Amino acid sequence: MKIRSVVPFILHVPVTGSQIADSTHTITHWGVVGARIDTEDGLSGYGFTGTHAFLPGDHLVTRCIQTCYAPLLLGEDASDIQRLWLKLARDPALQWIGRAGITTLAHAAIDVALWDLKAKAAAVPLWKLLGGQVRDRVRAYNTDIGWLSIADDKLVEGARRAVAEGFSGIKIKVGSTVERDLRRLQAVRKAIGPDVTLAIDGNGKWDLPTCQRFCRAAEQYDVFWFEEPLWHDDVKGHAALARATSMPIALGEQLYTQDAFSEFFHQQAIHWVQPDVTRMAGLTEVLRVCETADSLRLPVAPHAGDMSQVHVHLSYAHPACKVLEYIPWIKDCFTEPAEVVDGFFRLPQQAGAGTTPTPEAWARFRRPAE
Repeated sequence: MKIRSVVPFILHVPVTGSQIADSTHTITHWGVVGARIDTEDGLSGYGFTGTHAFLPGDHLVTRCIQTCYAPLLLGEDASDIQRLWLKLARDPALQWIGRAGITTLAHAAIDVALWDLKAKAAAVPLWKLLGGQVRDRVRAYNTDIGWLSIADDKLVEGARRAVAEGFSGIKIKVGSTVERDLRRLQAVRKAIGPDVTLAIDGNGKWDLPTCQRFCRAAEQYDVFWFEEPLWHDDVKGHAALARATSMPIALGEQLYTQDAFSEFFHQQAIHWVQPDVTRMAGLTEVLRVCETADSLRLPVAPHAGDMSQVHVHLSYAHPACKVLEYIPWIKDCFTEPAEVVDGFFRLPQQAGAGTTPTPEAWARFRRPAE
């Protein structure tokens, strides 16, 4: 499968309602910023990263794809994924300007597109290419009902609705004030009962003393995990919090390399591992993190299920993956949506990684790529 062209693209897809907010961000659209890789035998593979639909930033990613990575890929065998990953990740010039951030996001789009191509060439869904199905079902937890921008009464209403729809897990955002967040946590736990897992997510907003104060009061509500309680790179702070509370600590969506995860593993600062193929230079690097987590007997919950179609395939194929997030903003943009039925993600059936946009999404949401 000799690579003939690499074409960047941008889609801006509306979020639920007019906008959503967590402790650090308010957005109206989600950015699907990616690459289409075409081969000389007529196949096309699609991969993407995720952004807050900010065109100047999105253009930095697409320019990196077009000017830095595409010249390294033209004429190469698209099926040679491991070698190509190393070629892009260890290119001396690119290492000098960045080993995380823009270059990693752009690399993620490339790597996912290559996996999509390889699965399409084999005429199998990606999960089969990754070794086959290791579980019958992948449990979904609903995050889209839990944003900080949702009023208290609507939050409780949405939590009840999600449970009625079959979800056995939900996640709500925290990071406003300790008092408000405790009130909301108590109300949701009361509404959904003791049998539904209830996770919380701080998006890196609080400092260690605030987290400790919050956790002392929140432990009574049987929190499934506390996600990103502190600043994303604060390994020592997360380790201290992990020692101070009975709540499991979850993180990973803002980590870009396996080396970043390694330090959290080393300091026992993480209990739930949350790598994201759209940030970690693609599936190739995420698989390394999953293998390490599995060797340490730590569960993996890949970040954002249908905001990254590949995670559905990964969760069916890798034994470390236990649950997967449901945020439905972009799912209908693809020819095989990441569907949840009775609280579980449906096993994908189409060949590829599930990342091929529909013509309708292409026409409606596409933005200039440069």
